[in-house]
Amino acid sequence: MYIIAGLGNPGEKYAQTRHNMGFMTIDYLANELGVTVNKIKHKALVGDVNISGHKVMLVKPQTFMNLSGEAIREIMNYYKVEHEHLIIVYDDLDIEIGNIRIRKKGSAGTHNGMRSVVGQLGYDDFPRIRIGIGGNKKKDIIDFVIGGFDKNEKEPLEKAVIQSSKALKAIVTDGIEKAMNKYNGSC
Repeated sequence: MYIIAGLGNPGEKYAQTRHNMGFMTIDYLANELGVTVNKIKHKALVGDVNISGHKVMLVKPQTFMNLSGEAIREIMNYYKVEHEHLIIVYDDLDIEIGNIRIRKKGSAGTHNGMRSVVGQLGYDDFPRIRIGIGGNKKKDIIDFVIGGFDKNEKEPLEKAVIQSSKALKAIVTDGIEKAMNKYNGSC
C-alpha cells in the first residue's frame, strides 16, 4: 500500500493559494484516476484508488498546514505502511516557480508543514515532491504563501501540478529512481 499526501490548508479561503500546491496535485491526480477524495479518516480527507495493481490512499490533511503531521502520523500508525511508501507533495519557496524536485528523503527545511510531518513521524526517510513556487523577497513569507497566484504564475504552476501527478504515478509503478530521472527539474 502507498500513502500519497498533499499538504495544504483546508477551506475555500486557501483553495487557490501557493501553499495549497499539494492539495491541488492530489485533486488533479484523483480526477485523472476517477476517484474522489472526500472520506474523512484520521483528521484527513482520503480517497482509495488502485495504480498499476498497487493500493493507494490519496490524503489531504484537514489540520491546517502547520499541524499536517498529526494526520499523517495517524494514517501511518494505523496502516503500518513502510516509510518508502509514504509520498508527500508540497510547495517550496526555494525552488524556481514551476519546477519540481523529487527526493527519496531529506530534512523538512523551512517548510512548517513538513516540519510537522517529520516531527510527528520521527523520521524523514520517505519520498517527497516539492513544487517550486519561487520566493517573493519583497513580500512577507506568510502573505506570499497564502496569497493567490499572479497572472504569470498560473501556467507554470498548472504544469508543475500535472508533472507532479505523473511523477507520483511513476514512483508507484516504476520506483523513485526512475521517477527522479524522468521528472526532476523544469516542467
